[in-house]
Amino acid sequence: MAWDATRPVPWRRFIREWLIYVGLMAAIFLIFMRDTSLVGLMFGLLVSGPLYILFGAVLAKFGYTRKTMKQLRTETPERASTPNSSAVIDGPKPKAAPTKRTSGSTSGRPGGQRAKRR
Repeated sequence: MAWDATRPVPWRRFIREWLIYVGLMAAIFLIFMRDTSLVGLMFGLLVSGPLYILFGAVLAKFGYTRKTMKQLRTETPERASTPNSSAVIDGPKPKAAPTKRTSGSTSGRPGGQRAKRR
C-alpha cells in the first residue's frame, strides 16, 4: 500500500503498549539484574519508546493495522464454527511416484552401493 497522510494513527494504543512493555521489562531487569548497573538498560528502555511509536506511526500511514485482542477473541469462535474448505478430504492421499531413492534396491539393504562396500 502507498503512504496516505489521511490514515489515522492509534497514538493512545502505541503509548499504552509501550508503557506496558516498559513496565514489564523494568520489573524483570530489577528482579534478575540486581548485581549489574541498570542505568544503561533503563536508558535503552526510555529510548525504545519514541522509536516504537514512530515506527508504528509510519506503518499505520502505510495502512498496517494489527488486530486488537478483542478482535482476535471474537474471531476464534467464528473460525471454530465455520468448516474450513481445505480440511475436507475427498479420499485417500495418492501415493507418490517412485523415485531413484524409493524404487527399492536389489540388495535389500538400505544405502545401495555404500552398504555393499563395507
